[in-house]
Amino acid sequence: MRLEAYGIRVDLPEGWDGRISRRPGGDPTLHAGNFPLPAEDGEFGSGALATMGPGGVFLTLTEYDPAGAGRGLFASNGAPRSLRPGDLDPNALQRRIRGQAGAQRFFTEADRTWCLYVVAGSVPSRSTLVEKANTVLGSVRIAPWRPPAGEGPGP
Repeated sequence: MRLEAYGIRVDLPEGWDGRISRRPGGDPTLHAGNFPLPAEDGEFGSGALATMGPGGVFLTLTEYDPAGAGRGLFASNGAPRSLRPGDLDPNALQRRIRGQAGAQRFFTEADRTWCLYVVAGSVPSRSTLVEKANTVLGSVRIAPWRPPAGEGPGP
């Protein structure tokens, strides 16, 4: 299934759930997981992660203020297209949940600043789940985008 909105495009494998949304006055966020996602959730998927089982993998890509593009935290150029199982660490989680490990990457692409947050369980193996996440990451495309005049943040 292909999702496309706000200059973000992603292809999700069969059995995945996802959405690209933007809160009023906020910046765009992509959520994707290999399990059913809640209809409403925070940028980093706290609701999704609370229900994700040990065979789950979840990723979010959320945009930040473009003022920092190419500098500091956002100095890395281009979205990560893959992760290694060793990149995921239980200590990288926003909120620790037993059996889950995560990774965060900050970067600039298309003059837009982003945070990628990936969380995986451990069944059948973290390696298998990271491979599933990498399939999705490899399909992500980001293009320039600006919110309509008067709609608040965004590049």
